[in-house]
Amino acid sequence: MNSSNNKVSSEVNGGTDKGAENSSGGKLRPRPLLMIPLRRCGSHALRLRLNMNQQFYSPYPLHIVDFMPSVPLYGDLSDDRAYFRMVVDIVGLQAASMVKWAKVVFDPVDIFESIRHQPRSVHRVVWELLLRAGEQHGASVVMDKSLDSVHYADELMDLFPDMLFLNVVRDPRAQVASMNRAIIHDFDSELNARTWLAAHQAADALMARHGERVLTIRYEDFLSDQQAVLKKICAFLAIDYLPQMLDVGASSEAKQISQLSALWSSNCFAPIAANADKFKQQLGMDEIAIIETLTRPYMERYGYQTMTACDAVVDAASTGLAATRSEIGKAQAWRAMETGNFRDFILRRYRADYLAKVRARLEQQRATAPASSVPLTLEALDPAGFVVTD
Repeated sequence: MNSSNNKVSSEVNGGTDKGAENSSGGKLRPRPLLMIPLRRCGSHALRLRLNMNQQFYSPYPLHIVDFMPSVPLYGDLSDDRAYFRMVVDIVGLQAASMVKWAKVVFDPVDIFESIRHQPRSVHRVVWELLLRAGEQHGASVVMDKSLDSVHYADELMDLFPDMLFLNVVRDPRAQVASMNRAIIHDFDSELNARTWLAAHQAADALMARHGERVLTIRYEDFLSDQQAVLKKICAFLAIDYLPQMLDVGASSEAKQISQLSALWSSNCFAPIAANADKFKQQLGMDEIAIIETLTRPYMERYGYQTMTACDAVVDAASTGLAATRSEIGKAQAWRAMETGNFRDFILRRYRADYLAKVRARLEQQRATAPASSVPLTLEALDPAGFVVTD
């Protein structure tokens, strides 16, 4: 490993000396990495293999995109009351995650005190949790697999100028076919193709501004040669490639999550290259035509050969019908999950209910709050009071 590349700039936390120190003092924090641009691209397969290197840490993601609609309800984050409330709620979201972060517990008071004088943002709170967990695991690189956060890349780069991005591209037909069966997405090929397109457009905008920070790989290349792709990623991150990364069956995390949800059932096995064309059995030609019509420029860029004339009619009327079909399909999927995998159902519902309760509380507080108020500063606490010494 190139040891000179293993050092991380203090810019990782906005360029401040305080931000560059970890809780033990003096050491630079792990380098932040965000995987982009969209889920169901094979992201767990990559995360689980990279996690077999102790220099790398990536817990199950918070998917903060689901929290973002509630962020405006907190109001002025310069008010300590609003920001502390947000910190508490995000720590709660981490606790409500269906896959727990091993050996990590967060105190929201400690989190707030440690970042209260830094630029305030929901993303700063999320990354404080990630960086602390990475420090605890001794990692030099910490990755967030919340791929949808590509839509907030500008804010992330402002907060963490040293951030890197792993851009994972998958054939849109195969990815949409996978999305169509996932409770986290829509249940319609047109809607999911539009989501695919928007995500890749956001990735394009990022690469136009910070191309040197982005490594792009194709999931199909990983399927055909895991070792070559993993070596490429490791070189980009300046961490060691380890042959044991190829043995995902030895990953205890892979075994755990493969039992929790049908979405992850294959993650404890080696990928099957033949599955790259599985979408041909999962999608009708009309669906393939819609996907290709919407994503053709990207298919051409990344070497995916089209099967249709790419001239499907995709307009407001078709999108409206798609939304109706999707709502029906989602309701059916929740019912099927409840009977088919009760653990998965309850864990996902618990998180969804938590998000709904947070939003309802914020809406109620906003409705009853005074028309205007002066931002309040909470009394500072002694950081030493949060250091465990026994």
